[in-house]
Amino acid sequence: MKIAFVVYHEILDDRVTQALNCLNIDYFTQWENVKGKGHKTDAHFGSRPYPGYNCVRLIAFPEEQILQQLIYKIYEMNEGIEKEDDKIRLFQMPLERIV
Repeated sequence: MKIAFVVYHEILDDRVTQALNCLNIDYFTQWENVKGKGHKTDAHFGSRPYPGYNCVRLIAFPEEQILQQLIYKIYEMNEGIEKEDDKIRLFQMPLERIV
């Protein structure tokens, strides 16, 4: 089993939601108005100098095939995003147990 954090700029929320719906991923935990800065990216702190926020979705994958489909979908979506800072990120980790 795997777990993934999908992190993206709030302006992409509709696209991410649509992608998850296409893959029948209707299970996640979402955080909104998340402040942060990635490696070599612009900060999103919700302030005038650093506008906007990030969103984070935590998704547990009992089947790795579905995760691979999501990764492929994110690669596809990122091809259409011109600014490197606005690309969707996925952080994958092992998941030992769900209780």
